[in-house]
Amino acid sequence: MEERLIVSMIHVFFIAFGVMVGGAFIGSLGSLLTGEAPYTSMVRISKGLRIWAIVAAIGGTFDTIARFEKGILDGSTFDMFKQIMVIVAAMGGVKAALLFFQWILQEDIT
Repeated sequence: MEERLIVSMIHVFFIAFGVMVGGAFIGSLGSLLTGEAPYTSMVRISKGLRIWAIVAAIGGTFDTIARFEKGILDGSTFDMFKQIMVIVAAMGGVKAALLFFQWILQEDIT
């Protein structure tokens, strides 16, 4: 495999992880200021941020769709493979963040 793909996958993983952790922590500060329970809101926010963390990590959806189109129409299967691996890495970052919250909050997040 190309080394650049591995580097890109690592970046995407940690971007998705950072979006989830940062968004949930900062969002829970807003809940703390309004008198709501921050742990409960952290769980709620992390559930809502899943898809947005993936989209932010892969750099938007239009570029991904264009690469899939190139892979299908031009027969460039390696481009499709790269995009699939990047999306899987982003999903892994989201899952790692959810496991991190489950570990910190001692609450089951589904």
